[in-house]
Amino acid sequence: MRAKQLTGHETRTHVLVLETGDEAASGLLEYVRSERIGAATISAIGAFSEVVLGYFDVERKEYARIPVREQVEVLTLMGDVALEGAEPRVHVHVVVGRRDGSAYGGHLLEARVRPTLEVVLTEVPGHLQRVMDPQSGLPLIRP
Repeated sequence: MRAKQLTGHETRTHVLVLETGDEAASGLLEYVRSERIGAATISAIGAFSEVVLGYFDVERKEYARIPVREQVEVLTLMGDVALEGAEPRVHVHVVVGRRDGSAYGGHLLEARVRPTLEVVLTEVPGHLQRVMDPQSGLPLIRP
């Protein structure tokens, strides 16, 4: 286990409201880049007109794409922001609910907002760094 205390300075809370037609994954990344955020937690609720989830295939070391081409509720969306090199990287997982009450979940690859996505991004002091882990093939946080 590795650990790093990120408190000691004031945190900043950002509220983002994405609107119908906005692309959620790229919108979040664009925002953290523009605000130069190097460490944060993300949570959100709302809805998508369609979403592409990812399931990481450990053997192939790549994401299998799971398209959901229907209106869904965002039951929970949570993730973090950390630096990969000098660039912020957004890592988000989401659970979406279908009309019949069934749910899908996975890594957020793409999503089209409809009608809204209400995001709370809590920036923490300092930076977290992602480093490529050769065993998993994933950039993992190294505190």
